[in-house]
Amino acid sequence: MKVRILVRLKPGVLDPQGRAVHHSLEGMGFDAVTDVRIGRLIEMDVADGTSDSTLHSMCSGLLANTVIEDFVIEKLEPESA
Repeated sequence: MKVRILVRLKPGVLDPQGRAVHHSLEGMGFDAVTDVRIGRLIEMDVADGTSDSTLHSMCSGLLANTVIEDFVIEKLEPESA
């Protein structure tokens, strides 16, 4: 089973990388951008039937720093050939 995990900073946590990207976009003339937040995407292949609680434990134990980050787990549909 394929799983996609989106990890992003919690609201209110400073994002220096996002600010740097925002500043660069403004410098390139993209004035319509009002804010940038940077996150990361993790894709994993796990055994079929892996429980939601196991996936949650993986995220909270290693893949995300739950003090400053939130995560969303998405189970992907199998790709049709």
